[in-house]
Amino acid sequence: MTRFLDDARQAAQHMREVFPETPLLRNAHLSERFGAEIWLKREDLSPVRSYKLRGAFNAMSKRPEADLFVAASAGNHAQGVAYMCRHFGKKGVIFMPVTTPDQKIQKTRMFGGDAVEIVMTGDYFDDTLAAAQAFCAEKGGHFLSPFDDEDVIEGQASVAVEIESQLGRAPDHVVIPVGGGGLGAGMLSYFGNDTQYTFVEPSGGACLRAALEAGKPVTLPGVNTFADGAAVARIGARTFERLKGVGLANTLTISEDRLCTTMLEMLNVEGIVLEPAGALAVDALKDLGQSIRGRTVVCVTSGGNFDFERLPEVKERAQRYSGVKKYFILRLPQRPGALKDFLNLLGPEDDIARFEYLKKSARNFGSVLIGIETSDPANFGRLFAELGSRGYTYRDITEDEVLSQFLI
Repeated sequence: MTRFLDDARQAAQHMREVFPETPLLRNAHLSERFGAEIWLKREDLSPVRSYKLRGAFNAMSKRPEADLFVAASAGNHAQGVAYMCRHFGKKGVIFMPVTTPDQKIQKTRMFGGDAVEIVMTGDYFDDTLAAAQAFCAEKGGHFLSPFDDEDVIEGQASVAVEIESQLGRAPDHVVIPVGGGGLGAGMLSYFGNDTQYTFVEPSGGACLRAALEAGKPVTLPGVNTFADGAAVARIGARTFERLKGVGLANTLTISEDRLCTTMLEMLNVEGIVLEPAGALAVDALKDLGQSIRGRTVVCVTSGGNFDFERLPEVKERAQRYSGVKKYFILRLPQRPGALKDFLNLLGPEDDIARFEYLKKSARNFGSVLIGIETSDPANFGRLFAELGSRGYTYRDITEDEVLSQFLI
């Protein structure tokens, strides 16, 4: 273990030739809210707006003889590899899922320039990974794993090296987002038992939790790609070897919709742009509660590669999670004045965000899709009570995933 600590420190020192350390900033808003000293390790402020260039730098610097590097990535690892291919003057072929946000694709092209070729393939990361590995075997390149590589793990541990240096000691508690486990494995291996950990995953990609429950890495049957920076179906074998003893009590899974409330809060209150995976550690503070009061807590904001075209979706998810926006199907009488009667039931804080007739052919009634925004979730209780007392038939479909996909 002493060897790992020394190698991680050396890796961090060598990185200074390419990019400065990322800031460790105390956040007054979060510190006051949670009654603790909350520090943000701002990996979203690295040259590629994530920590992924650390592992890429360390792995590539140890293989000066390699001419071709091949990678698979949902975006952040791709940008780190592209950045380092140009830095080291190496050829890179990067495979990305077709569902990757356009912002991450364009940034990868910008960082890599002529040194990098991008191949779009696969709906999910694991399909992309298989294609990249097959290509690498055929062409004889060096496959640069986004997480399941000892040199990458060592490179990601440089985040912990910097935290220790900037804080002057190991923090009492670190909150770490988990995708394939490279960052968590590196930081755990560096800090050891000197700190307490919380490893956070999106609920639609909780591969660490699944592995801990099974006692070995397992493949999730499906993955929600919203938090694409942490949407991995199977944790790495090497990373799990380092993380297998963390215990379920030190893991959290967070819904993608709840993540959106934190993304909006950090943007509106702090002016900090975080991608969904980058918001995981900050969002987890809501669940840690009393356990962190009075303690020094470092949250790793792992990435800020957010496409602002997704902002309406983030707002929509946040509103629905917070209970201030709902969708329902209403049977409305087909008679003059029926719509006016319904509108009169709305309160002064209720706004119609969606109104669409789904069926107009019925002689007596029509089905209407209605979306309503309000300022307080309690307003819906009043509205639904009014609808019931007036004999309206309606169905709340806000949480009905199937209907929502087709109608909203």
